[in-house]
Amino acid sequence: MSDDKETPEKRRERLRQEELKRNPTGTLNDAFNRAKNGSLVDLVGSLGWKGIGLLILVITIGFIVVSIFLK
Repeated sequence: MSDDKETPEKRRERLRQEELKRNPTGTLNDAFNRAKNGSLVDLVGSLGWKGIGLLILVITIGFIVVSIFLK
């Protein structure tokens, strides 16, 4: 598909994917800022699998610490 036949939605998504590949750590800030105005799907989509794993790990450790202090 050539650029002149590309729809605006596809072009935005292609540019977003290219930016994610070029700057993976910079998207973490974008993800949290987008979470204020967007949905959970936007947050998860912009974090990637490493970011989601880290987020789950932090939440799990937080629950463990809280459960230890509340016993």
